[in-house]
Amino acid sequence: MCMDGQSSNNERYTPLFVCIVAIFTTCLIASNITAVKIISVFGLVIPAGVIIFPMSYIFGDVFTEVYGYHNTRIVIWLGFFCSLVLVTTIWVGQILPAAPFWDGQAAYERILGYTPRLLVASFIAYLVGEFANSFVLAKMKVATNGRFLWARTIASTLVGQALDSVVFVLIAFIGTIPINVLSGIIVTQWLVKSAYEAMLTPLTYRVVNFLKRREGIDVYDRTTRFNPFLISHS
Repeated sequence: MCMDGQSSNNERYTPLFVCIVAIFTTCLIASNITAVKIISVFGLVIPAGVIIFPMSYIFGDVFTEVYGYHNTRIVIWLGFFCSLVLVTTIWVGQILPAAPFWDGQAAYERILGYTPRLLVASFIAYLVGEFANSFVLAKMKVATNGRFLWARTIASTLVGQALDSVVFVLIAFIGTIPINVLSGIIVTQWLVKSAYEAMLTPLTYRVVNFLKRREGIDVYDRTTRFNPFLISHS
């Protein structure tokens, strides 16, 4: 059943929707924790979080394609606040006095400690990238009348991941790393993340088709207002 953005807002959240939100949030939090490790894969030096973070964009595509931009907007903000809870909890655990017999404080701070600059960069990049990804996909769905899902998911990912990489790297490292090195980091992260999602396009197709059949909806954002800060029904 095809719906516009307005109609979808009256729908109740189904168990399937809740399950996907839970998986999306878990992927996001897992990527935040594992990002502190730098790995080398086939000569590419990247944060370990890259292994799981692109999954958040895949779920973002699924949310937008099936449930519409309005519901995706809520999920994006939910992921943001869950990440904020994670970081706050880690920080509180860090500043609380350690037990006299516990000798892991230095390791805790080294692995789980976040600098304010990195946190700001991560949160802003997440919001910019996710909202851009959802916006592009929603607009392209209307423009193509729901066709060419593969092109829409790849195009939205290229835009979202590009903005995510640029915003994060510039805010986190500009002034501390030469510009030519920063450019290389941005391009590498963008290509790796985008290629990752492109390879998982068949999986995206299966999940989208399954949800459309089970949920009986297919939302088109023809009348949706795309203000990312507008959480009310619109």
